[in-house]
Amino acid sequence: MTLALAVWGVLVSQVLLYPGVSDLVQRLGGTEDIAAGMLFLAAEFTAFVVFSSVWGALSDAVGSRTWLIVVGALGGAASYLVLIAVATVSGLHAAFGVVLLIRLLGGAMTIGAFSLSITMLADLAGGNGRNMGAAGIAIGLGAALGSVVGGRLTTIDPLAPLYAAAAVLISVALVVTTVPDRTPETTRVGIGTILRKLTARPAFAVPYAFGFIDRMTAGFFALVGVFYFRDTFGVNAAVAGGVLALFFVPFALLQYPFGSLSDRVGRFAPVVVGSMLYGVSIIAVGVAGSFELAAGLMVLVGVFGALVAPATMALVTDLAPASERGAALGGFNVFGSLGFLAGFVIGGVVADVVGYLPSFLVVGFAEVAIAIVAVRAVRRIDSLEPGQSAPSAD
Repeated sequence: MTLALAVWGVLVSQVLLYPGVSDLVQRLGGTEDIAAGMLFLAAEFTAFVVFSSVWGALSDAVGSRTWLIVVGALGGAASYLVLIAVATVSGLHAAFGVVLLIRLLGGAMTIGAFSLSITMLADLAGGNGRNMGAAGIAIGLGAALGSVVGGRLTTIDPLAPLYAAAAVLISVALVVTTVPDRTPETTRVGIGTILRKLTARPAFAVPYAFGFIDRMTAGFFALVGVFYFRDTFGVNAAVAGGVLALFFVPFALLQYPFGSLSDRVGRFAPVVVGSMLYGVSIIAVGVAGSFELAAGLMVLVGVFGALVAPATMALVTDLAPASERGAALGGFNVFGSLGFLAGFVIGGVVADVVGYLPSFLVVGFAEVAIAIVAVRAVRRIDSLEPGQSAPSAD
């Protein structure tokens, strides 16, 4: 429960900034267009990509995760406080490039708290699908609360989400200090050895690819989705945050039962069929002709996303031995963060240059395409015993 609370807190801190990102970026010296918002969000996820596996491999090598989570959470909180100082303290106003550098440093710390909290959940007994479902609930509920509260805080003060995000991450650090470290007791090997073992297992490419595409859709909605609803339907940050919650609430609440379902029926149907339905529902949001219909379809997007997410993460824990789970899930988060980054960049560029509908088509069809391409590989991995390596990822 405490670990799920930590995952929840990290997501709350992140998503608090999303609904009002255009307002926040202006206060920090950027412009109000989608390009500046894209850079602001992408900076954090660039650091996620670089440091996710490093944190995981480090925790596997030293045999401890708890104190690393605390360090990561406090570092993330410090980055938000520095941004507040840049915006409010006379003499500290900096160029927007410096703001992006602060976001990079904050992301390098925050990903440690996020990735290792999920890894500690995976260390628990009870079924990989169920444990990853618990992580998914925490992720979804954190994103749901962050989107609603962040939107409302923005209407009060664009900087208010930064204060709230720092407070939440400090709370995460305090809470995690009460969690006993359950890192598997196995022979410790170096970080480089662990990473080399992972690269020698091509089967990991399958869940990593799904993680990339799935997170790309989330990054797309975090940036383009917010601008789409605000520009197309004329809603404010609070309403846009509420619309994001229509996705995140079912996405959260259904992950635990859907994760448990994948433990019973296998990963194939939730991953492959779920991805196809997920992609189609994303496209439907983009072609909806009214605010009410588009908002309602966001609920459907959340349902199908919840079917896919825990089963995809469980594929990683199915393939990885316990002694390498931190690095394996760290690798999954690297590709997930790359996906988030791609969602910001690809979605933002396509929406800015061509329009919102083409951007929805690109992202939605990508989700359908990965399901079609990976049908055989997912079926083969699904037939393996936990911890057994697949011969290839084809």
